[in-house]
Amino acid sequence: MKSLIRKISLLAFIAFGFYSCSEDSKDPIGKASEDITLTNPTSGSFSLLASNAGEEIFVASWTSADFGYQAATNYKLQMVKATETFTGDNIPSLDLGNYSSLAGASFTKSVTVRQFNALTLAANPSGIGVTDSYKVRVVGTIPGQLSTSDNNLPDVVSQEVTVTVTAYDAFDEFDRLYVPGNFGSASGYADWAPSNAPKLFSKANDGKYEGFVWMNNPSPEFKFTPVPDWVGDKGESNPSGAFTGVLGTASNIKPADGAGTYFLTVNWPAQTYTMAKRQVAMIGQATPNGWGTPTYMTFDTNPSSPYYRMFTLDLALTADEFLIRLKDDWSEKMGTVSGNTQTLTATTANSIKIGGGNMKVPTAGNYKIVLDVRNSANYNLRLIPN
Repeated sequence: MKSLIRKISLLAFIAFGFYSCSEDSKDPIGKASEDITLTNPTSGSFSLLASNAGEEIFVASWTSADFGYQAATNYKLQMVKATETFTGDNIPSLDLGNYSSLAGASFTKSVTVRQFNALTLAANPSGIGVTDSYKVRVVGTIPGQLSTSDNNLPDVVSQEVTVTVTAYDAFDEFDRLYVPGNFGSASGYADWAPSNAPKLFSKANDGKYEGFVWMNNPSPEFKFTPVPDWVGDKGESNPSGAFTGVLGTASNIKPADGAGTYFLTVNWPAQTYTMAKRQVAMIGQATPNGWGTPTYMTFDTNPSSPYYRMFTLDLALTADEFLIRLKDDWSEKMGTVSGNTQTLTATTANSIKIGGGNMKVPTAGNYKIVLDVRNSANYNLRLIPN
């Protein structure tokens, strides 16, 4: 009898051991966090000015999430119009950084006028110069959770706070030159009208300008003006108009390569310029043609289009890499600002640069690809799911 009892006890001990091992193999379990608290801003009226773009507008501050253990957490400041709700997968947001969350901790992040203005316009693209009410909140997410885990912890959110904001046009941050010419009306502007012409911007506000101009005229001609009228205009120093790269007042500048997209640079203090024809195309393994053949983008001249004066393309993409190629010999391309391969965020205006690294599509699907090169201080690309 004692032998039987010992055997039963041994079997029970072994079974308990197997159960414990099975439970221990699961992911570590954290508790659901209490909501975090946004402590600044909690109200306020913000009138944003381009002249103060680089200055601090406020210091965002909030309390830590508490998951019951020290958890690496990414925090974002989110914004929507006061009449809307925080729903969907693409809520406009500003990354506040990654912090090791722990009960009792709190965090701060300086926010510049430029960052808050960009967030406001993402929440309300028609908000330039308009005083409107918005709701903001902070959201905390534990990144890198496995979709197969039973113990994924949900996002934590702060209370919603209402603020009033007047946004400015981001173009106003930078000095610009105007490029009036005979191609204007065929390219979505007006012929020989500095007040309605493409612009080149100076990223450093140092008199050095660059930008892309689509000239839909088989024999394009143009000049540069420093203001939106004909005061102080400059053309080619050579009276024949033939390209010398030296500015003067003698004649119109006359590209020899016909209609198309031109990349222009101007050094106004030195009175010199360059111009070169460029293609604007998408190429890469993410596209149906792979890295072998580019797919060209179209310049949108429809004033009622949300992509007016931008390059667009509708295409089925795979979750793979691509670039914007500007020349067939690969000497000119556009990609990530970091120079490293980077997965883009769908819908968001992802900053890119000339000479950047490979971009990656986040999820396979049909997209409208939108390349915005209107402001050379802020080239950006969006992947908008169709």
